[in-house]
Amino acid sequence: MDRSDCNDSVFIGKSVKNHSIEPKIETMTKIETLRAKLPFPLKRLADLAYNYWWSWTTDRISLFQSIAPDEWQRCGRNAVALLESASYVRLTQMAKDPSYIKRVKALAEQFDKYMNEKDTWSSQVAPQITRDRPVAYFCAEFGVHESLPVYSGGLGILAGDHLKSASDLGIPLVAVGLCYRQGYFNQQLSRAGWQEEKYFDNPFDRMPLELIKDDRGEAVTIEVEIRQRMVKAQIWLAKVGRVNLYLLDTDRPDNDSIDRWLTGHLYGGNQETRIAQEVLLGIGGVRALTKLGIHPSVCHLNEGHAAFCTLEIAREEIQKTGKSFYDIEATVRDRCVFTTHTPVPAGHDVFSPDLMDSYFAHYWPSLGLSREQFLSLGARRLGDPWEPFGMTVLALRMTRAANGVSALHGEVSRKMWNILYPDKAEAQVPIGHITNGVHARTWTAPLMSDLYSEYLGADWSTHIADTAIWEKIEQVPDEEIWWRHQTLKERLIAHTRHRVKQSRQNRGEEQYRIDAADNLLDPDILTIGFARRFSPYKRGDLLLRDAERALRIFGNTERPVQIIFAGKAHPHDEEGKRIIQRLMDWCRQEKIINRVALIENYDIYTGQKLVQGVDVWLNNPRRPLEASGTSGQKVCFNGGINCSVLDGWWCEGYKADANGKGINGWAIGEDAHTSDQELQDKIDSESLYSLLEEEIVPLYYDRDANGIPHNWIKVMKASIKTNSPAFNTDRMLADYVAQLYAPGTTVKPAEIRASVSV
Repeated sequence: MDRSDCNDSVFIGKSVKNHSIEPKIETMTKIETLRAKLPFPLKRLADLAYNYWWSWTTDRISLFQSIAPDEWQRCGRNAVALLESASYVRLTQMAKDPSYIKRVKALAEQFDKYMNEKDTWSSQVAPQITRDRPVAYFCAEFGVHESLPVYSGGLGILAGDHLKSASDLGIPLVAVGLCYRQGYFNQQLSRAGWQEEKYFDNPFDRMPLELIKDDRGEAVTIEVEIRQRMVKAQIWLAKVGRVNLYLLDTDRPDNDSIDRWLTGHLYGGNQETRIAQEVLLGIGGVRALTKLGIHPSVCHLNEGHAAFCTLEIAREEIQKTGKSFYDIEATVRDRCVFTTHTPVPAGHDVFSPDLMDSYFAHYWPSLGLSREQFLSLGARRLGDPWEPFGMTVLALRMTRAANGVSALHGEVSRKMWNILYPDKAEAQVPIGHITNGVHARTWTAPLMSDLYSEYLGADWSTHIADTAIWEKIEQVPDEEIWWRHQTLKERLIAHTRHRVKQSRQNRGEEQYRIDAADNLLDPDILTIGFARRFSPYKRGDLLLRDAERALRIFGNTERPVQIIFAGKAHPHDEEGKRIIQRLMDWCRQEKIINRVALIENYDIYTGQKLVQGVDVWLNNPRRPLEASGTSGQKVCFNGGINCSVLDGWWCEGYKADANGKGINGWAIGEDAHTSDQELQDKIDSESLYSLLEEEIVPLYYDRDANGIPHNWIKVMKASIKTNSPAFNTDRMLADYVAQLYAPGTTVKPAEIRASVSV
C-alpha cells in the first residue's frame, strides 16, 4: 500500500512553517469522511474516535461498544474501524435512541471543555513551559491503547501513561516515536507449549492516525542518511488528549525495499536494524519537529534509544551559529534531559566502532569532529580504540539532568555509571531518581472509580496525589468493596476462559480440552496474577522450583489457590521461551488443570483485566534487576495486593509494622541477598511458599458468617491508601516538571490538579 497517496489524510498547509504544538489543520479528510457517514446526532463520535482521550473517560466501556459489541471485539476495540464498518442501518438505530444521543452530546461537551481549558495545573505552576516551546518526549515505543500496537511492554506502557497525565495536567508536550508496520509480534503457543511469533500489517488507514500532508496534498517527509542511502520518512499523528504523538514511517514506495522495512518491527532484526532505527528516532525525530515548526524548550530522552537526537540538536545549532561543537555543547546539554530504565550494563545499547563508522562517517564532519572525538562521546573509557559506542553514555554526556525510575534504581545507576565521573564519589554521580507511576484514570476499573466517587468524593480523580483523599478509603464498608472486587474477578475469569478456549481451538487441541476451558478457574478461589515479559531474570517459573510443594499449594482442596500467567518472551530469548513451555506443561497436571491458566498474546486489554481482577499480584525478579515496574501499581488502584521481591518501586511502596509484618502487602525474601543466583532462587522460592502457606492463604480464607474476609480487606484498603497517592503519573509528571522540565518549580502533591471528565 502506498500510504503517501492516501486521500483520507490530514492536511497541514502553511502552518507547517509556523507550527506551535497543535497543527493548524485546514482539512482533515479522514475525520470528515467518517463524520459524513454518521447520522447527524452521532457526528461528534468522529472527533472522539480520532483522539484517545475517550479511552480514559468514565464512558469508555460502552460508548463505542454499544454500537456493535461483537465487531468492537473483532476490530481490537479500534473506534475508527468500528465506526467505518458499522452499517448505516445500525447507526440510524443508535441515532434515534434518546439516551445514547445524550451520552454522545455530554461526552462531546466534556471533550471540548477539556481540549480548550486554559487554566491548567501546568499553566499555574510552570508557565514557562508554553505551547510555542513545549517539552519533546522521545521514546522507541508508546503503549497508549491496544488499538495502536506500537509497544511491547513496560517502557511503552509507561510512555503512554506519561502522555496521558501530561495532557491531563496541561503540560505542553509533544511526543516522537516510530510507526511500526507490524509492531512487536503476535504470540501463539504450539501444542508443545513453544512460543511462535506471528506478524500482521497494522491497517494505518483504519486506525486513529492522520498522515500529515502539506498544502499540496503531499505527505510531509524528512530525510536521514542511513546505510549510505537517503531514507525518507513520513509522519503520522496520533492524538492523546492535548498531546500530539508523531510517529515516523519509512514504508514509502520511493524508499529502497530494505529501508521500507526499517520501521517494520519493534525490537526486531540485528544490530544494524537497531542502530538504523535509533538514527531515525533521534536524528529523524529532531528533523521532523523542525519540519513541523516545533521548537522544544526541553527534549526528554526516555531511555537511550533516542540519544542520537542530541547530536542532531548540536548539528542544527552549529549550522545556525557557525560555532564549534565544543562551543555549543553546553547549550545542547541545557536543552536535554534523560531517563534511564535499565539497571544492568548488558541491557544498554552499544555499537561497535566499525558499525558506527558505517553509519556516521558522513555525519561527524557536520559536527566539526574527528572520528576519535566523535566516538569518544559514547565511550566509557576514553582512548580505547575498541571501546563500543554506548547510547546511555552519549545520553549522560549530552544532557543536563538524568534520572533512574525508582530510588533503588537511582542508587544502582550511580554505581553503574560512576566510571564516567572519576572525580566524583558514587553518591555524587549526577543521576537522581523519579519513581514511576501509572495513569490511574486508565487503569482503575470503572466499578472501582464509581466506589471512589461515592466515598472519596466526586473529584477524587482530579487530586490523585493528595494523601488526605485516600485516607477516606477506611470509610468504605467491607461488604461494598468486596462485592465490587469479586465482580471484577468474575470478569477476569470470564476473559481468561474465553482467551484460553480460543487458543486451544487455534492449536487444534482435542475437543474435550477445548470444552474444559469453560470450567477453568473459580471466582471463589484465591487468585494470583503474574504478567510480564518472560525474561529469565524475572523468574516466571520460580513457583515451580519445588514442584511438589507448589502442587500441594495449588492443588489443595480445602483452601485452593489459582494463578493466571501472561506475557511474551523476546523472539531471540530461548530461555524465556523455555520458561513459558515449562509453565504450559505445569498447567496440564491433573491436580491443578483448572487452577492454572496462561493467556496468549498479552496486551493492554488483557493487562487491564488482570490488574483489575486479581487478589494478589506476584512479582519475583532477581534483585536489583527490576528498575521500577508499574504493573503492581495498577493493581493497588483496584484493591489488589502485591507480593513482591523488594525491588524497584516496591522498596518504596511496601509498608511493615513494628514487628516487620507487612501491612499493605508481602515482601518475598525480605532483604536476604547473595550474588549466588542458585542460592538466591532457593531463598526466594522458600520465602514465597512460606508466605502463601502461612500468611496469604489463611488470611484470604478467614471469613465471617457472611463470607466476608475482613482482615484481608484491611490489607486491601491499606494497599489502596498507601500506594495510590504516591505511585501515579500525575505525581510523576509533577516531579518531572519540578526536577527536569522547569527546575526550581515548587510542587505540592495535595495541589496537583488534573483535568478529567466527570
